[in-house]
Amino acid sequence: MKSKLKKIAIPFLIMVIIHYSLSPDLFWALGIQSPHVGLLFVLGLLFGPYGALGAASANIILDLLDGYTLFEIIPSAIFSFGVSYLAYKLWYSGINTDKITKPSLNNIYQLGLFLLIMITCGFIYSVVHGSLLGFIYNFEIDELLCVTYFMNFINIGFIFGILFIWLSKKIDFIETPKTSKKPFNRKLYQILFCSLIIVTIFTFASFFFDIDPNIMIGELALTGILLFSYLTKPFNHEIQQNEENTITEKIIKNFLIITLTIAVLGLVISFLSFNFVETIDNNNIYLMLMPALIITDAIIILFFIPGIIILRYVENKVMKPILSFSEIEGFISENEKIESDGLVKIYSKYINEKNEIGTLARSYTELIDHNNHYIENIHKIEGEKERIKTELDIATKIQAANLPTESIDNDDFKVNGYSQPAREVGGDFFEYYMIDDDNLAIVIGDASGKGVPAAIISMITQVIIKQLLYHYNDPSKVLHLLNNQLCENNSESMFLTLWLGIYNIKTKKLTFSNAGHNPPLIKENGKFKYLDIDTGIVLGIMEDFDYVREEIDLADYIVLYTDGITDANNEEEKMYGEDRLLNFFNEFKSDADPIRPLLNDIHDFTKDAEQYDDMTLLYLRIK
Repeated sequence: MKSKLKKIAIPFLIMVIIHYSLSPDLFWALGIQSPHVGLLFVLGLLFGPYGALGAASANIILDLLDGYTLFEIIPSAIFSFGVSYLAYKLWYSGINTDKITKPSLNNIYQLGLFLLIMITCGFIYSVVHGSLLGFIYNFEIDELLCVTYFMNFINIGFIFGILFIWLSKKIDFIETPKTSKKPFNRKLYQILFCSLIIVTIFTFASFFFDIDPNIMIGELALTGILLFSYLTKPFNHEIQQNEENTITEKIIKNFLIITLTIAVLGLVISFLSFNFVETIDNNNIYLMLMPALIITDAIIILFFIPGIIILRYVENKVMKPILSFSEIEGFISENEKIESDGLVKIYSKYINEKNEIGTLARSYTELIDHNNHYIENIHKIEGEKERIKTELDIATKIQAANLPTESIDNDDFKVNGYSQPAREVGGDFFEYYMIDDDNLAIVIGDASGKGVPAAIISMITQVIIKQLLYHYNDPSKVLHLLNNQLCENNSESMFLTLWLGIYNIKTKKLTFSNAGHNPPLIKENGKFKYLDIDTGIVLGIMEDFDYVREEIDLADYIVLYTDGITDANNEEEKMYGEDRLLNFFNEFKSDADPIRPLLNDIHDFTKDAEQYDDMTLLYLRIK
């Protein structure tokens, strides 16, 4: 309730303040009569029915103070309320649009609607007021007086309307209607409004002819009936937010500032010319009233209206296309094609234009096509990556299944190994299996490179070694034959290092040959040391190479590894190294499996640094 009273009181006070703060004599001299009356349409537009009621009430009080009787005031007050409320209804009627916003001047539609409301309300009020002067106040009806009133109301309403709407952006005092679910006949209200304008025009035309007063009374009554019938129109739109900080808004704001500046200059010129007007012989009150009105309305006719037409052209030909192009934002999703059908439909309006907008439309269309082709390719690549990933997952399982999964632990020895590829699959491998009841084969290898190629050559090597070991019990002979097979058709120059040993349970002798692999660790007299062995050359490079056959008595422990263990880097780019590996095994006094403790020690050293090489470890402990 307090809010409603406030919205009635504010327009009331504005009307009174404007009336008494502006000198009536000065404004009569400038051709502006009762300047507060022009605020009727503005206050109704901004405050709705409460603003119309407050403004009409203020008009009643001011007329009473000027000496008019209630009989003379009430008809004028009724129409004052109706026309003020009409401004509110027209704004929220959605003329040629479904986007209804609060009163604002952000685009050409809003600017045009505002001017239309001022002209329509000013014309109806001027004609009605002119008729009332004749019938109630016994004032001679004069068409020139009516035009003077009309120009007066338009000027004041236009200037104060712009200022108040700008003020409403800083202080939100605008009254908005509540949405009604009540159905109504839209065409009926369109007919009512058109009839209201037609009847008002006929009433104004009556001023030029000697028409029966009763007919004019009927026209006035019909005007009132049509006006208040239209005011019953329900509101059935959703209030939408104004678009802020648009280029159009900034252009219009500057345009209105220039317009208001010129209007003020017009008033100044009118005031300065008034002394000259007074010297003209046979002048009348209307001639004295006209200077400010003529100049100010000339601004509207010669500057403002053509300016709106130009701005409308700019909006249609420049701003709307740019706004249409910006709709691409709603069609863009990460890693998704742009739905081009809707956008091409938008751009097709401009694509054939031979100007900058046409160039922009064609560029956008080409950009969409290029983007969609790129996304299609990305999707194909992603699909291919998924396929490769699936196949790599299978390859990982196959490679893991091709390595020993259980240790061999019996009364004579324990052998176990571990391999961790840097990628899904790797080039490291290890093997241990009984060739016969007395001989255990142990193998560790490291293929050049990483990934699938290295994994393939590793698996081929494993298969060939198994086949050769069933026929030959000499590691050097096996490496010689293996090397020759790998050298055949090796167009990619793939190679690998490999250490192959055969341990005899009965003799406790370990026979081995080396093809470029790291020297193993061996435990003798309670301490680990690196075994001094022949290095040999890597497999797959040179055919018919004779590898050295070596033999040692193995009484305790042997550890084999790939360079992924010793080359493991930390964040400072320091390697784990052979010395740290040797120290670990010398400090590891337990008979438990050393694999997990070693991996933990490597992890503590490397922290979160990424590793780029496969890690493989194999040990044989004699009991």
